[in-house]
Amino acid sequence: MKIRIILTTLISLLWLPVITPQTLQTGADVFLSEIPQLVANKRLGVVTNHTALVGGKVHIVDTLHKILSITTLFGPEHGIRGDAPAGDHIDDSRDPRTGIPVYSLYGKHRKPTAEMLRNVDILLFDIQDVGARFYTYISTLYHCVESASENNLPLIVLDRPNPLGGELVEGPIIKKEFYSFVGITELPIVHGMTVGELALYFNDIIKEKSGRSAEIRVIKMKGWSRGKPFVEYGLDFVKPSPNLADINSILVYPGTCLLEATNVSEGRGTETPFSVYGAPFINPEELIHQLELKGTVGVELKPAEFIPGDIPGMAVNPKHEGQKCFGVKMRVTDPVTFRPVRFGLLLLSTLNQLYPGKFSITRDRFNRLCGDNNIYELITSNASAEKIFNSSDTGIQEFKEKRIKYLLY
Repeated sequence: MKIRIILTTLISLLWLPVITPQTLQTGADVFLSEIPQLVANKRLGVVTNHTALVGGKVHIVDTLHKILSITTLFGPEHGIRGDAPAGDHIDDSRDPRTGIPVYSLYGKHRKPTAEMLRNVDILLFDIQDVGARFYTYISTLYHCVESASENNLPLIVLDRPNPLGGELVEGPIIKKEFYSFVGITELPIVHGMTVGELALYFNDIIKEKSGRSAEIRVIKMKGWSRGKPFVEYGLDFVKPSPNLADINSILVYPGTCLLEATNVSEGRGTETPFSVYGAPFINPEELIHQLELKGTVGVELKPAEFIPGDIPGMAVNPKHEGQKCFGVKMRVTDPVTFRPVRFGLLLLSTLNQLYPGKFSITRDRFNRLCGDNNIYELITSNASAEKIFNSSDTGIQEFKEKRIKYLLY
Protein backbone atom coordinates (compact mmCIF):
# COMPACT_ATOMS: atom_id res chain seq x y z
CA MET A 1 0.00 0.00 0.00
CA LYS A 2 2.83 2.40 0.91
CA ILE A 3 4.54 1.70 -2.45
CA ARG A 4 1.29 2.42 -4.30
CA ILE A 5 0.87 5.79 -2.54
CA ILE A 6 4.44 6.82 -3.35
CA LEU A 7 4.04 5.77 -6.98
CA THR A 8 0.74 7.65 -7.27
CA THR A 9 2.38 10.76 -5.85
CA LEU A 10 5.29 10.56 -8.28
CA ILE A 11 2.99 10.14 -11.26
CA SER A 12 0.84 13.03 -10.07
CA LEU A 13 3.84 15.31 -9.80
CA LEU A 14 4.57 14.79 -13.49
CA TRP A 15 1.32 16.63 -14.28
CA LEU A 16 2.07 19.64 -12.11
CA PRO A 17 3.16 22.90 -13.78
CA VAL A 18 6.68 24.01 -13.04
CA ILE A 19 6.49 26.81 -10.49
CA THR A 20 9.56 28.94 -10.92
CA PRO A 21 10.98 30.93 -8.00
CA GLN A 22 9.43 34.38 -7.69
CA THR A 23 9.06 37.04 -5.04
CA LEU A 24 5.47 35.91 -4.38
CA GLN A 25 3.91 32.47 -4.33
CA THR A 26 0.13 32.38 -4.08
CA GLY A 27 -1.71 29.89 -1.94
CA ALA A 28 -2.36 27.87 -5.11
CA ASP A 29 1.36 27.75 -5.90
CA VAL A 30 2.15 26.61 -2.37
CA PHE A 31 -0.68 24.07 -2.38
CA LEU A 32 0.48 22.39 -5.57
CA SER A 33 4.16 22.51 -4.62
CA GLU A 34 3.88 21.18 -1.11
CA ILE A 35 0.59 19.65 -0.02
CA PRO A 36 -1.60 18.19 -2.78
CA GLN A 37 -1.74 15.02 -0.68
CA LEU A 38 -3.91 16.99 1.76
CA VAL A 39 -6.84 16.17 -0.52
CA ALA A 40 -5.71 12.82 -1.96
CA ASN A 41 -8.56 10.33 -2.32
CA LYS A 42 -11.09 13.07 -1.53
CA ARG A 43 -13.81 14.38 -3.81
CA LEU A 44 -13.25 18.08 -4.39
CA GLY A 45 -15.72 20.85 -5.05
CA VAL A 46 -13.80 23.87 -6.37
CA VAL A 47 -15.12 27.44 -6.17
CA THR A 48 -13.08 29.34 -8.71
CA ASN A 49 -12.84 31.44 -11.84
CA HIS A 50 -10.36 32.50 -14.51
CA THR A 51 -8.12 34.33 -12.00
CA ALA A 52 -7.01 31.10 -10.30
CA LEU A 53 -3.74 30.60 -12.12
CA VAL A 54 -0.86 28.46 -10.93
CA GLY A 55 2.58 29.88 -11.55
CA GLY A 56 0.81 32.76 -13.26
CA LYS A 57 0.06 30.61 -16.31
CA VAL A 58 -2.12 27.51 -15.89
CA HIS A 59 -5.64 27.47 -14.47
CA ILE A 60 -5.83 25.49 -11.24
CA VAL A 61 -8.76 23.37 -12.46
CA ASP A 62 -6.91 22.45 -15.65
CA THR A 63 -4.09 21.25 -13.40
CA LEU A 64 -5.95 19.63 -10.50
CA HIS A 65 -8.41 17.57 -12.53
CA LYS A 66 -5.48 15.56 -13.92
CA ILE A 67 -4.23 14.48 -10.51
CA LEU A 68 -7.20 14.73 -8.11
CA SER A 69 -10.88 13.89 -8.07
CA ILE A 70 -12.77 17.11 -8.86
CA THR A 71 -16.46 16.26 -8.95
CA THR A 72 -18.01 19.72 -8.97
CA LEU A 73 -17.14 23.29 -9.90
CA PHE A 74 -18.78 26.49 -8.64
CA GLY A 75 -18.57 29.81 -10.47
CA PRO A 76 -19.09 33.35 -9.07
CA GLU A 77 -20.28 36.49 -10.87
CA HIS A 78 -18.79 36.63 -14.40
CA GLY A 79 -18.64 32.83 -14.52
CA ILE A 80 -15.94 30.25 -14.03
CA ARG A 81 -13.96 31.45 -17.06
CA GLY A 82 -14.62 35.17 -16.34
CA ASP A 83 -16.32 36.15 -19.58
CA ALA A 84 -19.87 37.05 -18.44
CA PRO A 85 -20.73 40.78 -18.13
CA ALA A 86 -21.35 42.38 -14.72
CA GLY A 87 -24.75 41.51 -13.28
CA ASP A 88 -25.58 38.85 -15.88
CA HIS A 89 -27.56 35.90 -14.53
CA ILE A 90 -25.46 32.77 -15.10
CA ASP A 91 -26.93 29.30 -15.57
CA ASP A 92 -25.48 25.97 -14.47
CA SER A 93 -23.36 24.31 -17.13
CA ARG A 94 -20.39 22.06 -17.80
CA ASP A 95 -16.85 23.33 -18.00
CA PRO A 96 -15.90 23.05 -21.71
CA ARG A 97 -12.27 22.19 -20.96
CA THR A 98 -12.76 19.44 -18.37
CA GLY A 99 -16.40 18.40 -18.71
CA ILE A 100 -16.91 18.85 -14.96
CA PRO A 101 -20.39 20.12 -13.98
CA VAL A 102 -20.47 23.78 -12.98
CA TYR A 103 -23.01 25.23 -10.56
CA SER A 104 -23.52 28.96 -10.85
CA LEU A 105 -23.38 30.96 -7.63
CA TYR A 106 -24.59 34.02 -9.50
CA GLY A 107 -27.91 32.75 -10.78
CA LYS A 108 -30.77 31.03 -9.02
CA HIS A 109 -28.50 30.26 -6.06
CA ARG A 110 -25.88 32.36 -4.31
CA LYS A 111 -24.40 29.63 -2.13
CA PRO A 112 -23.75 25.90 -2.58
CA THR A 113 -26.75 23.81 -1.54
CA ALA A 114 -26.71 20.37 0.07
CA GLU A 115 -27.79 18.88 -3.25
CA MET A 116 -24.89 20.55 -5.09
CA LEU A 117 -22.48 19.21 -2.47
CA ARG A 118 -23.74 15.61 -2.46
CA ASN A 119 -20.57 14.35 -4.21
CA VAL A 120 -18.13 16.64 -2.39
CA ASP A 121 -15.86 15.77 0.55
CA ILE A 122 -13.86 19.02 0.66
CA LEU A 123 -14.70 22.48 -0.66
CA LEU A 124 -11.77 24.46 -2.10
CA PHE A 125 -11.91 28.21 -2.81
CA ASP A 126 -9.47 29.96 -5.15
CA ILE A 127 -10.47 33.35 -6.55
CA GLN A 128 -8.49 36.61 -6.86
CA ASP A 129 -10.31 39.44 -5.07
CA VAL A 130 -9.77 43.20 -5.52
CA GLY A 131 -10.02 44.40 -1.90
CA ALA A 132 -13.34 46.30 -2.04
CA ARG A 133 -16.42 45.34 -0.01
CA PHE A 134 -18.88 45.67 -2.88
CA TYR A 135 -16.91 43.40 -5.22
CA THR A 136 -19.04 40.26 -5.12
CA TYR A 137 -16.35 37.57 -5.01
CA ILE A 138 -16.05 37.97 -1.23
CA SER A 139 -19.83 37.69 -0.89
CA THR A 140 -19.53 34.33 -2.64
CA LEU A 141 -16.76 33.44 -0.18
CA TYR A 142 -19.05 34.34 2.73
CA HIS A 143 -21.76 32.03 1.42
CA CYS A 144 -19.23 29.24 0.90
CA VAL A 145 -18.12 29.51 4.53
CA GLU A 146 -21.78 29.48 5.51
CA SER A 147 -22.50 26.42 3.36
CA ALA A 148 -19.44 24.58 4.67
CA SER A 149 -20.63 25.15 8.24
CA GLU A 150 -24.16 23.96 7.40
CA ASN A 151 -22.99 20.82 5.61
CA ASN A 152 -20.07 19.86 7.86
CA LEU A 153 -17.58 20.16 5.02
CA PRO A 154 -13.94 21.25 5.42
CA LEU A 155 -13.12 24.39 3.46
CA ILE A 156 -9.65 25.05 2.06
CA VAL A 157 -8.93 28.62 0.96
CA LEU A 158 -5.95 29.20 -1.32
CA ASP A 159 -4.86 32.69 -0.42
CA ARG A 160 -4.05 35.43 -2.91
CA PRO A 161 -2.79 39.03 -2.50
CA ASN A 162 -5.07 41.96 -1.87
CA PRO A 163 -4.18 44.35 -4.74
CA LEU A 164 -4.91 47.32 -2.47
CA GLY A 165 -2.43 46.04 0.09
CA GLY A 166 -3.02 44.95 3.64
CA GLU A 167 -2.59 48.20 5.56
CA LEU A 168 -5.10 50.67 4.12
CA VAL A 169 -8.56 50.53 5.72
CA GLU A 170 -11.23 53.02 4.62
CA GLY A 171 -14.87 53.37 5.62
CA PRO A 172 -17.67 53.70 5.83
CA ILE A 173 -18.42 50.47 7.65
CA ILE A 174 -21.67 49.15 6.28
CA LYS A 175 -24.76 49.34 8.49
CA LYS A 176 -26.87 46.19 8.89
CA GLU A 177 -29.88 47.71 7.14
CA PHE A 178 -27.83 47.96 3.94
CA TYR A 179 -26.51 44.40 3.85
CA SER A 180 -26.86 42.86 0.38
CA PHE A 181 -24.78 40.86 -2.08
CA VAL A 182 -22.65 44.01 -2.62
CA GLY A 183 -22.26 44.41 1.15
CA ILE A 184 -22.49 40.97 2.70
CA THR A 185 -21.54 41.75 6.30
CA GLU A 186 -19.78 44.19 8.61
CA LEU A 187 -16.85 45.56 6.61
CA PRO A 188 -15.52 48.96 5.52
CA ILE A 189 -15.29 49.60 1.78
CA VAL A 190 -11.52 48.97 1.86
CA HIS A 191 -10.82 46.26 4.44
CA GLY A 192 -7.12 45.51 3.82
CA MET A 193 -7.59 41.72 4.19
CA THR A 194 -6.84 38.74 1.96
CA VAL A 195 -9.49 36.18 1.04
CA GLY A 196 -7.94 33.76 3.53
CA GLU A 197 -8.16 36.29 6.33
CA LEU A 198 -11.71 37.18 5.33
CA ALA A 199 -12.72 33.51 5.44
CA LEU A 200 -11.59 33.31 9.07
CA TYR A 201 -13.36 36.58 9.88
CA PHE A 202 -16.57 35.46 8.17
CA ASN A 203 -16.45 32.15 10.03
CA ASP A 204 -16.65 33.89 13.40
CA ILE A 205 -19.47 36.17 12.22
CA ILE A 206 -21.45 33.15 10.99
CA LYS A 207 -20.80 31.32 14.27
CA GLU A 208 -22.16 34.30 16.23
CA LYS A 209 -25.34 34.25 14.12
CA SER A 210 -25.99 30.51 13.79
CA GLY A 211 -23.91 28.77 16.41
CA ARG A 212 -22.19 26.81 13.62
CA SER A 213 -18.70 27.22 12.24
CA ALA A 214 -16.73 25.68 9.40
CA GLU A 215 -13.45 23.80 9.56
CA ILE A 216 -11.25 26.17 7.55
CA ARG A 217 -7.67 25.74 6.43
CA VAL A 218 -5.99 28.68 4.71
CA ILE A 219 -3.02 27.88 2.49
CA LYS A 220 -0.92 30.97 3.01
CA MET A 221 1.12 32.80 0.40
CA LYS A 222 4.87 33.03 0.56
CA GLY A 223 6.55 36.38 0.07
CA TRP A 224 3.54 38.70 0.45
CA SER A 225 3.98 41.87 2.50
CA ARG A 226 1.03 43.95 3.68
CA GLY A 227 2.68 47.24 2.79
CA LYS A 228 4.24 46.38 -0.57
CA PRO A 229 2.38 47.73 -3.65
CA PHE A 230 0.92 44.99 -5.86
CA VAL A 231 2.76 46.24 -8.96
CA GLU A 232 6.14 45.63 -7.31
CA TYR A 233 5.66 41.85 -7.31
CA GLY A 234 5.96 41.73 -11.10
CA LEU A 235 3.02 39.37 -11.48
CA ASP A 236 1.21 39.06 -14.79
CA PHE A 237 -2.07 40.97 -14.59
CA VAL A 238 -5.28 38.99 -15.02
CA LYS A 239 -8.52 40.95 -15.33
CA PRO A 240 -10.59 39.93 -12.29
CA SER A 241 -13.70 40.92 -14.27
CA PRO A 242 -14.34 42.40 -17.73
CA ASN A 243 -14.49 46.04 -16.58
CA LEU A 244 -11.37 46.07 -14.41
CA ALA A 245 -8.94 46.33 -17.28
CA ASP A 246 -5.68 47.00 -15.46
CA ILE A 247 -4.18 47.54 -12.01
CA ASN A 248 -4.98 51.26 -12.13
CA SER A 249 -8.68 50.51 -12.46
CA ILE A 250 -8.49 48.29 -9.37
CA LEU A 251 -6.66 50.95 -7.36
CA VAL A 252 -9.34 53.59 -8.09
CA TYR A 253 -12.34 51.23 -8.08
CA PRO A 254 -13.31 51.54 -4.37
CA GLY A 255 -13.90 55.26 -4.94
CA THR A 256 -15.10 55.66 -8.51
CA CYS A 257 -17.46 52.68 -8.22
CA LEU A 258 -19.66 55.00 -6.14
CA LEU A 259 -20.44 56.77 -9.42
CA GLU A 260 -22.58 53.76 -10.29
CA ALA A 261 -25.21 55.30 -8.02
CA THR A 262 -25.17 58.61 -9.93
CA ASN A 263 -25.95 59.96 -13.38
CA VAL A 264 -22.24 60.39 -14.13
CA SER A 265 -20.69 57.64 -16.25
CA GLU A 266 -18.14 55.54 -14.39
CA GLY A 267 -16.56 54.76 -17.76
CA ARG A 268 -18.52 51.64 -18.65
CA GLY A 269 -18.71 51.50 -22.41
CA THR A 270 -15.07 52.57 -22.75
CA GLU A 271 -11.86 50.55 -22.64
CA THR A 272 -10.88 52.02 -19.25
CA PRO A 273 -13.89 51.87 -16.89
CA PHE A 274 -13.45 53.40 -13.43
CA SER A 275 -10.23 55.15 -14.52
CA VAL A 276 -12.25 57.56 -16.65
CA TYR A 277 -15.58 59.16 -15.78
CA GLY A 278 -17.74 61.98 -17.03
CA ALA A 279 -21.08 63.29 -18.27
CA PRO A 280 -22.31 65.69 -20.97
CA PHE A 281 -22.71 68.49 -18.40
CA ILE A 282 -19.22 68.39 -16.82
CA ASN A 283 -16.49 70.97 -17.40
CA PRO A 284 -13.30 68.90 -16.98
CA GLU A 285 -10.95 71.78 -16.19
CA GLU A 286 -13.36 73.16 -13.60
CA LEU A 287 -13.80 69.78 -11.92
CA ILE A 288 -10.08 69.03 -11.82
CA HIS A 289 -9.32 72.49 -10.44
CA GLN A 290 -11.79 72.06 -7.60
CA LEU A 291 -10.61 68.55 -6.76
CA GLU A 292 -6.97 69.61 -6.63
CA LEU A 293 -7.89 72.71 -4.65
CA LYS A 294 -9.54 70.53 -2.01
CA GLY A 295 -6.57 68.17 -1.93
CA THR A 296 -5.74 65.06 -3.91
CA VAL A 297 -2.76 62.87 -3.09
CA GLY A 298 -1.08 60.12 -5.09
CA VAL A 299 -3.12 60.60 -8.26
CA GLU A 300 -2.84 62.46 -11.56
CA LEU A 301 -5.98 63.99 -13.11
CA LYS A 302 -6.32 64.95 -16.76
CA PRO A 303 -9.29 66.21 -18.87
CA ALA A 304 -11.00 63.52 -20.91
CA GLU A 305 -13.65 63.14 -23.59
CA PHE A 306 -15.36 59.87 -24.46
CA ILE A 307 -18.51 58.41 -25.96
CA PRO A 308 -19.85 55.36 -24.09
CA GLY A 309 -21.03 52.51 -26.28
CA ASP A 310 -21.87 48.82 -26.21
CA ILE A 311 -18.78 46.63 -25.88
CA PRO A 312 -19.36 42.87 -26.11
CA GLY A 313 -18.63 41.23 -22.77
CA MET A 314 -18.10 44.58 -21.03
CA ALA A 315 -21.04 46.96 -21.41
CA VAL A 316 -24.63 46.87 -22.64
CA ASN A 317 -26.61 50.13 -22.72
CA PRO A 318 -24.10 52.10 -20.62
CA LYS A 319 -24.96 55.51 -19.20
CA HIS A 320 -25.02 58.33 -21.80
CA GLU A 321 -24.66 55.78 -24.59
CA GLY A 322 -23.73 57.49 -27.85
CA GLN A 323 -23.35 60.90 -26.19
CA LYS A 324 -20.10 62.79 -25.84
CA CYS A 325 -19.09 62.91 -22.20
CA PHE A 326 -16.60 65.31 -20.67
CA GLY A 327 -14.73 64.36 -17.55
CA VAL A 328 -11.52 63.12 -16.04
CA LYS A 329 -8.95 60.43 -16.74
CA MET A 330 -7.12 59.48 -13.56
CA ARG A 331 -3.90 57.61 -12.93
CA VAL A 332 -2.62 56.55 -9.53
CA THR A 333 0.97 57.72 -9.15
CA ASP A 334 1.52 56.51 -5.58
CA PRO A 335 -0.55 53.50 -4.41
CA VAL A 336 0.75 53.94 -0.87
CA THR A 337 -0.57 57.47 -0.29
CA PHE A 338 -3.65 57.36 -2.55
CA ARG A 339 -6.93 57.00 -0.67
CA PRO A 340 -9.54 55.72 -3.15
CA VAL A 341 -12.65 56.02 -0.98
CA ARG A 342 -11.73 59.47 0.27
CA PHE A 343 -11.18 60.51 -3.34
CA GLY A 344 -14.52 59.04 -4.39
CA LEU A 345 -16.40 60.86 -1.66
CA LEU A 346 -14.61 64.10 -2.53
CA LEU A 347 -15.50 63.57 -6.19
CA LEU A 348 -19.23 63.12 -5.50
CA SER A 349 -19.28 66.04 -3.09
CA THR A 350 -17.58 68.30 -5.64
CA LEU A 351 -19.92 67.21 -8.45
CA ASN A 352 -22.91 67.96 -6.25
CA GLN A 353 -21.60 71.45 -5.50
CA LEU A 354 -20.59 72.30 -9.07
CA TYR A 355 -23.64 71.03 -10.94
CA PRO A 356 -26.83 71.57 -8.92
CA GLY A 357 -29.89 70.47 -10.84
CA LYS A 358 -27.76 68.39 -13.20
CA PHE A 359 -25.85 65.98 -11.00
CA SER A 360 -27.98 63.42 -9.13
CA ILE A 361 -27.47 60.47 -6.79
CA THR A 362 -29.86 57.53 -6.49
CA ARG A 363 -30.28 57.30 -2.74
CA ASP A 364 -31.01 53.57 -2.31
CA ARG A 365 -28.31 52.46 -4.71
CA PHE A 366 -25.76 54.77 -3.11
CA ASN A 367 -26.60 53.60 0.41
CA ARG A 368 -26.16 49.95 -0.58
CA LEU A 369 -22.73 50.70 -2.10
CA CYS A 370 -21.52 53.18 0.49
CA GLY A 371 -23.16 51.42 3.42
CA ASP A 372 -24.02 54.53 5.43
CA ASN A 373 -26.98 56.84 4.77
CA ASN A 374 -25.31 59.64 6.74
CA ILE A 375 -22.80 60.04 3.91
CA TYR A 376 -25.61 60.55 1.40
CA GLU A 377 -27.15 63.25 3.58
CA LEU A 378 -23.82 65.02 4.03
CA ILE A 379 -22.96 64.99 0.31
CA THR A 380 -26.39 66.16 -0.86
CA SER A 381 -26.48 68.94 1.75
CA ASN A 382 -23.07 70.22 0.57
CA ALA A 383 -21.36 69.51 3.88
CA SER A 384 -17.63 70.13 4.05
CA ALA A 385 -15.19 67.45 2.95
CA GLU A 386 -13.90 67.28 6.51
CA LYS A 387 -17.35 66.39 7.86
CA ILE A 388 -17.84 63.75 5.19
CA PHE A 389 -14.43 62.19 5.87
CA ASN A 390 -14.97 62.22 9.64
CA SER A 391 -18.31 60.46 9.25
CA SER A 392 -16.78 57.93 6.86
CA ASP A 393 -14.04 57.13 9.38
CA THR A 394 -16.50 56.29 12.16
CA GLY A 395 -15.67 52.90 13.64
CA ILE A 396 -12.55 52.36 11.52
CA GLN A 397 -10.14 52.16 14.45
CA GLU A 398 -12.38 49.63 16.20
CA PHE A 399 -12.52 47.54 13.02
CA LYS A 400 -8.71 47.63 12.70
CA GLU A 401 -8.42 46.27 16.22
CA LYS A 402 -11.11 43.65 15.59
CA ARG A 403 -9.44 42.31 12.46
CA ILE A 404 -6.01 41.79 14.10
CA LYS A 405 -6.81 38.24 15.26
CA TYR A 406 -7.53 37.20 11.66
CA LEU A 407 -4.41 38.64 10.01
CA LEU A 408 -2.02 35.98 8.70
CA TYR A 409 0.83 38.19 7.47
